[in-house]
Amino acid sequence: MKIAIASDHRGFDAKRKLLPMLKRWGHEVQDFGCDNTSSCDYVDFAAPAARSVARGENEAAILLEGSGIGMSITANKVHGIRAALIHDEVTARRAREHHHCNALCLGAELLSEEQIRNIVEIFLTATFQDGRHRARIAKVMKIEEEG
Repeated sequence: MKIAIASDHRGFDAKRKLLPMLKRWGHEVQDFGCDNTSSCDYVDFAAPAARSVARGENEAAILLEGSGIGMSITANKVHGIRAALIHDEVTARRAREHHHCNALCLGAELLSEEQIRNIVEIFLTATFQDGRHRARIAKVMKIEEEG
């Protein structure tokens, strides 16, 4: 899978630990920054990563910051993105299976390294269940079109 990844300064260490794992799992990863722990604005990294998914350049995005809230808000402003702020394995699976989410937002300061790894693995391996969920996603997308 082609994955966009981005963080702010508070998510940088978690992203740094996640990158080699994603590559070991066979994913192609495009890193949109940031590149260190110096204070920066999450918007500057979340938006380009989300846009790359919306354009079809990447299949999913993983966005990390302290709480994950800012990354989620930003990504969801991009047309075509369904970003979910996830804190556990159950909602990671549901985000993909029921809501067809294409962006995973994580609070790096709220989750352990093991939790992040498990959530990411579940998110990337779960697939959209279609069926009754397709009509719901269509309704969400209609709202997005209407503005």
